[in-house]
Amino acid sequence: MKIGLPKEIKPNENRVSLVPSGVATLIGAGHSVVMESGAGIGAGFSDDQYQAAGAELVGGPEPVWAAAEMIVKVKEPIEPEWSRIRPGQTLFTYFHFAANRPLTEAHLASGATCIAYETVQLPSGELPLLTPMSEVAGRLAVQEGAHYLEKLYGGSGVLLGGVPGVLPAKVLILGGGVVGTQAAKMAAGLGAQVTVMDLSLERLRQLSDILPANVQLLFSNRHAILEQIRSADLIIGGVLVTGAAAPKLIRQEDLKLMQPGTVIVDVAVDQGGCVETTRPTTHADPIYIIDDVVHYAVANMPGGVPRTSTLALTNATLPYVIQLANKGWQQALRDNPALLNGLNIVAGNVTCQGIADAFGFNCLAPEQFIN
Repeated sequence: MKIGLPKEIKPNENRVSLVPSGVATLIGAGHSVVMESGAGIGAGFSDDQYQAAGAELVGGPEPVWAAAEMIVKVKEPIEPEWSRIRPGQTLFTYFHFAANRPLTEAHLASGATCIAYETVQLPSGELPLLTPMSEVAGRLAVQEGAHYLEKLYGGSGVLLGGVPGVLPAKVLILGGGVVGTQAAKMAAGLGAQVTVMDLSLERLRQLSDILPANVQLLFSNRHAILEQIRSADLIIGGVLVTGAAAPKLIRQEDLKLMQPGTVIVDVAVDQGGCVETTRPTTHADPIYIIDDVVHYAVANMPGGVPRTSTLALTNATLPYVIQLANKGWQQALRDNPALLNGLNIVAGNVTCQGIADAFGFNCLAPEQFIN
């Protein structure tokens, strides 16, 4: 199979979909890789390294999209790329369709097969291709939140961990999944007073066994959220509903309950955000302020640390890329139910219920496209 690796063109996105060793593995398995020159430079991987691994380097994105049977990316194709997608081409990347109707409609019209990293799901419920970037984003959320608590940026001027004689900041984390767990570890390690809220008592019990004593665990409901946001210095949104838009846990009117200078980091922004006032931002212009509340909603947070993120992502995605390349997408999905869960769009049809529910589309069973 000919696999294409175009350069990411989303603003400030420096990750690349495969590291040179991943390319070498695919070449060794009998496949060919065509790659846009410079695609790996932002993550610290040179063209020479990819050429040494066996990739064919080309100038510009068009030869990559035109030649490849399967495109492997990091982020969803954005509007300038839509016209390059061919019917029958396989796309393997993060899509987050349920938060973006134009994106969904463009890929339905393309006739391509779209397999989304974020909905590949193991029988245990684990999302193996979302987990590494959720780990990065959870840790970054605390790092960025602590930064924007500084008065210079409109924050309340609170040091996350405090100092002897001064109480630490209060950090509220909505969601006890991978993002929430990693954020809690980071915030607690810096000495903050941390509260994690989740709807699952089972998950809260699990977290009680692994998180330090300065992390409090609270069952999530509307009343409890309103009570907690009144005193929180930093709020991190880490809510995820697989393949669907994130629920709005904080409404616009709720901002008036918060202290001036409160910082919200909405990691759920890729799925529309769990705060009603969330809108996507970029690394170049990451924050905005509404009702004296600082919002950080960068839609590709892990892109801020592209070296770490690229290595972590390739560790997770490469085995699935190899399966798709070796077997073709239909046989790979027949053999691997986790990959079948990743099928979101095929030949103009929606095959993910969360996307169908978000936009009122008909949803077809993915199984009918592989049998």
